Amino acid sequence: MIATLLGEAWQAMLANRLRTFLTALGITIGVAAVVLMVAIGQGTQQKVIGTINSMGANLLIVNSASARSGGVRSGMGGMPTLTLGDVAAIHELAPTLYASPISTGFVQLVYGPNNWNTSALGVNTEYLELRDWRVERGRSFSESDISSATRVVILGQKVVENLFDSEDPIGQVIRVKGQPFTVIGVLSQKGQSMDGRDQDDSIIVPVTTAQRQLLGGPFRTAVGMIMVQAESSASLNSLERQITELLRQRHHIREKAENDFGVTNMTSVAETASEVTGMLSLLLGAIASISLFVGGIGIMNIMLVSVTERTREIGIRMAIGADRRTILTQFLLESIIITVTGGVIGILLGAGLATAIGKLAEIPVHVTAQPILLAFGVSVAVGVFFGLYPARKASRLRPIEALRFQ
Repeated sequence: MIATLLGEAWQAMLANRLRTFLTALGITIGVAAVVLMVAIGQGTQQKVIGTINSMGANLLIVNSASARSGGVRSGMGGMPTLTLGDVAAIHELAPTLYASPISTGFVQLVYGPNNWNTSALGVNTEYLELRDWRVERGRSFSESDISSATRVVILGQKVVENLFDSEDPIGQVIRVKGQPFTVIGVLSQKGQSMDGRDQDDSIIVPVTTAQRQLLGGPFRTAVGMIMVQAESSASLNSLERQITELLRQRHHIREKAENDFGVTNMTSVAETASEVTGMLSLLLGAIASISLFVGGIGIMNIMLVSVTERTREIGIRMAIGADRRTILTQFLLESIIITVTGGVIGILLGAGLATAIGKLAEIPVHVTAQPILLAFGVSVAVGVFFGLYPARKASRLRPIEALRFQ
């Protein structure tokens, strides 16, 4: 019986091809919009999370305090309040897995006829471990390199491209701020940081080398920040409190005085960013779903017109024995077929547009099964919901009145 009703519903729609096409088009656009917007939202969310995760897991960032001069205050890191001794003390705390000082500054690099300006990071041997950043070629520096402030350097991928072209940089000597440094390693590709900076456009040197020979000034004996990795995410809050108490004691800060440092929990930052981008994805999907609602109203409108046009047909069917359930099922099937067809086309169109836009505009998109199944399910629900009223109206017509309808 269902197969027969499906055939009759299909024939009824083919009799009005243009009207059926335009009705399905509303659902197609609605489903495509939902798939596209959710794909862009989820892609953005994954990119933000990926960027944060590229810094490493379970991280705390300890920054130097702001400086004050004549009533003018600089930002965090303006005053050198952190030392290598602070790093060693933090390393002794139980929840600490790795701890590395970071001293940064811009330097000019020269190799042969090529030169390049980039950022130099002075770190210890644990920095690459806590950043989950490996040396692709060559080696990392050792504790002896740090203790003796050796002039060795590890290059980022961007630096290699601009200084060496196709030449192997390992073992070569480059000039950093006019001083000779031996290249001992090349880092793997890392991508952009949270602030949009290209992490591959940097070099890494022993922290003592950076302090004594590259940066100088107030940071000759101090460090700009300390990056700390906890043993687990569960111990982050505890470690943050311990670091705060430890540094206040080491820096002899009075009970009610402000800290001369700041501690940032990167896991909290990641969770906040994930929540914000998740809300963005939900908002984009909600906005796009409005077009599905509009498409559903179009289906109801067309089905009501169809019931009016086919009133005599309904009367004849009832006169020869068709019951109300059969009439209701036929008209309901017509609306479901329209929405399912439009939904399938919309899914293909939305996924195709998302992929194309992601490649052409170079924006992150992420097409997954969940929004596709959700959009398809919603399209079917729209067909049932908005097709039910016209179908019930058709099934409740009285046969005699339907036969008399002109």
